[in-house]
Amino acid sequence: MSTHNVWTHKGTFLLAAVGSAVGLGNLWRFPYLTGENGGGAFILIYALTIFAVGIPILIAETMLGRASRRSPIMGMQFLTRTHKTSRGWVSIGWLGGASAFLILSFYSVIAGWAIHYTWLMLTGSLVGADAATIAAGFDALLASPGLLTLYHTLFIIASGVIVGMGIHKGIESGLRIMMPALFVILLVVLAYGITNGDFAAAASFLFTFNLADLSLEGWLQAMGQSFFTLSLGMGAIMAYGAYMASDASLSRTAFAVAFVDTAVAMVAGLAIFSLVFGAGLDASAGPGLMFVTLPLAFAEMPLGGLIGGVFFILVLGAAISSSISLIEPVAAFLVERFDLTRPQAVFAMVVASWALGLLTVVSFNLWAEASLFHTLFGRSAFDFIELLTNIFMPLGGLLIALFAGWALTHSEVMKEMRTSEAWFQSWRFLVRFVAPAAVAFVFLRTIPQVEGYLIPAAGALIIVGAFAAGRTFLVGKRQAQ
Repeated sequence: MSTHNVWTHKGTFLLAAVGSAVGLGNLWRFPYLTGENGGGAFILIYALTIFAVGIPILIAETMLGRASRRSPIMGMQFLTRTHKTSRGWVSIGWLGGASAFLILSFYSVIAGWAIHYTWLMLTGSLVGADAATIAAGFDALLASPGLLTLYHTLFIIASGVIVGMGIHKGIESGLRIMMPALFVILLVVLAYGITNGDFAAAASFLFTFNLADLSLEGWLQAMGQSFFTLSLGMGAIMAYGAYMASDASLSRTAFAVAFVDTAVAMVAGLAIFSLVFGAGLDASAGPGLMFVTLPLAFAEMPLGGLIGGVFFILVLGAAISSSISLIEPVAAFLVERFDLTRPQAVFAMVVASWALGLLTVVSFNLWAEASLFHTLFGRSAFDFIELLTNIFMPLGGLLIALFAGWALTHSEVMKEMRTSEAWFQSWRFLVRFVAPAAVAFVFLRTIPQVEGYLIPAAGALIIVGAFAAGRTFLVGKRQAQ
């Protein structure tokens, strides 16, 4: 049981949640999506969905963690028992744990690439290299299962050591050093981009308000980004919430997490695209932006090797702050359920996730074209595992919203939120109806077969889910009486 573990400082949950939220996606995916989908128009939709979807579910998930003071799985078992609701709600915890386990397996592989590029930058290996050389180097990295496995192993061990040291000595101490350092590094890279790159082009790419470029797909991407960027539905926020001080404000903290996470993405976008446009390069999407385009930009600029190395240290730090939040939900469960020591629990989680990560490693080389996964699922092992997480996380978020909105009582929520009646009513409306509807769109969008029926399917899912949640809650109340 985790009742004795509470963050030493109130602000640590903010650091932990921001650390979980700020990861590889902030450094390339959000800026690219913004630029390609109308700039300021995309940011407006993103901000609205952060308020209507991300923040209400963030408050809900944190609340469930703090109310139970347990790991997500054991916490949901406790809450369903005390609220006399269906045991099916425990699936919230299992979905979160499964998502964290699966994401860590491939996240560690991709984050490990930053180790490779940190070394290349700091040793000056890429100084003066041309586009063909850098692209060939990236292809060679992907083609080498040995190198990928080495970096995957080093990264996941580093993450595991931090979590294994404990809540206070490991996670809390690590975050209090790591997160401020990352913000300073990000500002250094931004200053370098302003000095040596094309800041005006970057600002225009990101912030020009162009509604014509915002398609329905762009709207859906903004909704999806607002959900995934806050690390919702994967157990991390609930696990961290279990250690949150009882007198810390849920609402203020949630707004602060959303603001800092978005600000980091904006600053990263300005820094990265200043360098990209300053070097006259293409702002292409995906890992190629970070591991091909940016190294080329650094290679052509003064002190590029040094600043490039600093940048990839930033990438590594952001990735580790996210990966420790992926280890914690499962490790905490193993400690509570099987009475393992924390090092034993972390070791079990890390080794299992490392082993699964080997499937992602071979997806880029040995199993790149023909494999058992291609035969069974029509996609690579990496794509299949990623698809599972893109289903599990929104589904978990949907259930969190419905459970918090319908099963928790007015007095219970007010005790946790300590807020005005007006904000409580607004939050409950958002978390009961608006957030589940939006998350259902994100969830159904991951399944290609239902895209044509997105709106009616989402509507039906929300109506059925809300009805089932309300009915379960009322049945539980009658039984309690």
